[in-house]
Amino acid sequence: MTIRVVMADDHLIVREGLRFVISAEPDIEVVAECADGAEAIALTAQLRPDVVLMDLRMPGTDGVTAVTQIMAVSPCPVLILTTYDTDGDVTRAIAAGAAGYLLKDLSRDELVRAIRAAARGETVLATPIASKLANQLSGKAPSLTVRETEVLQRIAEGMSNPQIGASLFISEATVKSHVMRIFVKLDVDDRTAAVTRAIARGILPPP
Repeated sequence: MTIRVVMADDHLIVREGLRFVISAEPDIEVVAECADGAEAIALTAQLRPDVVLMDLRMPGTDGVTAVTQIMAVSPCPVLILTTYDTDGDVTRAIAAGAAGYLLKDLSRDELVRAIRAAARGETVLATPIASKLANQLSGKAPSLTVRETEVLQRIAEGMSNPQIGASLFISEATVKSHVMRIFVKLDVDDRTAAVTRAIARGILPPP
């Protein structure tokens, strides 16, 4: 199965670089690209891609606004790919329902893994972002909320984000927000590491 990707970035050279990387993968295809959020919203509604790669700051409609509208009209995993790593930017993207937050200094392999993970319904958070936010929360490891623990338990059971949402009667966008907060609090960047760390800390029972 080919993962169909729509790219939105106002810098042509960035789009060309991303297209070059993605086109080298046999299971990933760029089906459309654009330079602003409004066009990304329209392309997503028209093409129904498997993943959208979205720049954060673009002229006109920015990335967060575009994510919000995509989640409302034609839900699709959106990976924010940006150079900005401020707390406010990350928080707004997560709240909007983004499936992940990546920085543009990531490697080719990291980008490809993130696209595949997003297509599987997983949440992706760049390691520097997770570490940075976790350090800012407090010097002591923050505890998970009851809802976050419920979500993590279902991750441990192998459920996807849509399955978790259905079992807890919450939207997929809400699940993604919980997963990102779990990643931040546990200082991890993938689901397997989150479960492993939670078991080590006694948050989840051993398998």
